[in-house]
Amino acid sequence: MRTRWRTGLAIAGVAFVLAGCSAAQEGASSTADSAGVAPAAPQQGAGKTEKGASVTPPQAGATDRKLSRSARLELTAPKVADVVVQARGIAQGAGGYTGQESTGEQLATLSLAVPADKLDGVLDQLSHLGSRLVKRELNTQDVTEQVVDVEARLATQRASVERIRALLAKATSVSEIASVESELTSREATLESLEQQRNSLAGSVAMATVAMTIRGVAAAPPPAEDHSGFLGGLAGGWHAFGVFGGGLLTVLGALAPFLLFLVPLGWLGWWLRRRRRTSSPAPEPSES
Repeated sequence: MRTRWRTGLAIAGVAFVLAGCSAAQEGASSTADSAGVAPAAPQQGAGKTEKGASVTPPQAGATDRKLSRSARLELTAPKVADVVVQARGIAQGAGGYTGQESTGEQLATLSLAVPADKLDGVLDQLSHLGSRLVKRELNTQDVTEQVVDVEARLATQRASVERIRALLAKATSVSEIASVESELTSREATLESLEQQRNSLAGSVAMATVAMTIRGVAAAPPPAEDHSGFLGGLAGGWHAFGVFGGGLLTVLGALAPFLLFLVPLGWLGWWLRRRRRTSSPAPEPSES
C-alpha cells in the first residue's frame, strides 16, 4: 500500500511540475508577443516550419539571368562603302569583330559581333552613321532555363560516361568489351553535343549581334540661290548672254565644215563672173 501511495504522489508531483513549466512558457510567449518581439527561430530543421511544412530555399544565382541580345539597323547614306568602313571601326573599337559582309555600290549588309555589355553604346554610334536612320530594333531573349537544363544534362551525362568507363575496366570477355565500348562511344558523342550546346549558349550571352543594312541615296541638291535685286538681274542677264553666246558658237561650229567647202566655191564663182565682165567689149553707140 505504501508503495502505491508513494507512486501516486510521485506521479502527481511530476504532473504539477510540468503544468508549471507549461504555464511559464505560455507566459513568456505572451510577454514576447506583447512587447513586439518575434519568437526565436528554431535551430534545427531550418528547412521546415514548426508544423512540419517544407520551405523551399532561394536558388543560387536566381537573379543572374542569362540574356541573349541582338539588334537590327537600317540606314541610308550617299556613300555606302564609307559607312561600312566606319561600322567596322566602331565594332573593333568595342572589342568585337565583323562577321558576314556583302558590299555593293547601292546596298551593303554586314553582321557585327560586340560584347553584350557594350551593345547599347555601339548602337548609339552606329545609328548616327549615314544620312538617315530608317529602322532600329533590339531583341532580348532569356536563355537562363536552357543554360540550367544543359548544365544539368551535362553533369548527368558525365556521370554516365564515368560509369561506363568503370564497366569497361571490369569487362573480361571480348563480347563484353565490344558492347561496353559501343555504349561508351554513344554516350561520349552525346556528351560532346551537350558541350557544344553549352558553348553556343555561352557565346550568345557573351557577344551580341548587330545586323546592319545600308542603302545608297542620292545626295541632296544644293539650295537654290536668290536671284532677286540688281545683282540677281545682272547675274541672270550674264547667264542668258552666256547661254546665247554658247548657242551661237554651237551653230558656228556646226556650220564650219560646210563653210570650209562653200566659201572657196563662192569666191571662185565670183571671180569667174567678174573676169567675164572685164573681158567682154563694151557695146558701140548707135547712129541716129
